[in-house]
Amino acid sequence: MNVLILGSGGREHVFAWKIAKSSSCNKLFIAPGNAGTEALGENINISINDFESIKNLVLKEGIELVLVGPEEPLVKGIYNFFQQDEKLKNISLIGPSKEGSNLEGSKKFAKEFMLRHNIPTAKYQAFTKETLNHGYDFLETLEPPYVLKADGLAGGKGVVILEDLIDAKAELKSMTTDSKFGEASSTVVIEEFLDGIELSVFVLTDGESYKILPSAKDYKKIGEDDTGLNTGGMGAISPVPFADRFYIEKIEREIIKPTIDGLKKENIIYKGFLFIGLINIKSQPKVIEYNVRMGDPEAEVVIPRINSDLLNLLKGINDGTFSEKDLEITEEVATTVMLVSGGYPKSYIKDKEILGIENVKNSIVFHAGTKLDGGIKTNGGRVIALTSFGKNIKESLSKSFESAEIISFENKYYRKDIGFDL
Repeated sequence: MNVLILGSGGREHVFAWKIAKSSSCNKLFIAPGNAGTEALGENINISINDFESIKNLVLKEGIELVLVGPEEPLVKGIYNFFQQDEKLKNISLIGPSKEGSNLEGSKKFAKEFMLRHNIPTAKYQAFTKETLNHGYDFLETLEPPYVLKADGLAGGKGVVILEDLIDAKAELKSMTTDSKFGEASSTVVIEEFLDGIELSVFVLTDGESYKILPSAKDYKKIGEDDTGLNTGGMGAISPVPFADRFYIEKIEREIIKPTIDGLKKENIIYKGFLFIGLINIKSQPKVIEYNVRMGDPEAEVVIPRINSDLLNLLKGINDGTFSEKDLEITEEVATTVMLVSGGYPKSYIKDKEILGIENVKNSIVFHAGTKLDGGIKTNGGRVIALTSFGKNIKESLSKSFESAEIISFENKYYRKDIGFDL
């Protein structure tokens, strides 16, 4: 079959890498793609939010399955766009409906959904500029640190954690009244801080049945020992050591099944990946957030651990055979280390030449922010993800760190302490 992957990051490269291995894949297109996906299929220079151009491409190339990588087109309703078009409605689009995408598109909706279905999470309230004083009052009922989240999509930058109450009140005003994150922070969710170790579980579902993918833990802070600004992710590990079979069964019983059942009860169409960000508090998992797609860089450790044919699994989502298909996972540990541009996540310079990729032997190189321009050049803050396998975290990380030294570009930076807390 002919397949289209939407997106241009490391997540989309790993999807392309995995799907290109499938015997069912005839032609593979990636829009817009990057320098890494170029070697696996055909990059098409189309915006992920240009639904009309995507439609034209799908019809022109006889594409039968579209896999949506990032959250933005899902939140903007690409699934509904396909379903409402006579020429597109029979195309398999992997991703939830606009209504289902509200689990990520609106923190307030997600919190209310969790409360309706008794899914464990932090206590919270939501505020706007009109209810700013009530927000101040609610902050005074909480113990520091204070967690403020922009309700809408803010490119991974919409969560602020502060120790000081005065600073938290000023931040609430900045987000709601002064539009710090634009429309995304017109509503702000304030929630209690949960102290524990974070992890993520991933589910692939056809809306009726589901399969639990490997667990993972990513590292968001730019600095070692988890210091500094939040990023899109500096590395990841799979599986999470403390998330054994019994713990995953607890997550399934208390979180995954109630979530899938809740979507069904509310008649919300959900076909695709569900990413559940969790925190482990004295062996009790609580939901921090939902994402309606695979994580990045978590995809770079989760997808390579799947031995099964991913395209075969995705085909089953719309042809009614998903529940019958087997999911086989390798026992090996996978780790990924992200090489980023100097200055990221603040300002950084693109167009730096990347050297040494061809010399990496013990890791899989996934391109996150690259382009072809007389050679491979940087084209983003997060540039390259280096994924390695091993018997344990230490062995796999040593391979990724070794590979990180082989690749070079100006002002390259990476964290040398991924996995330090495990």
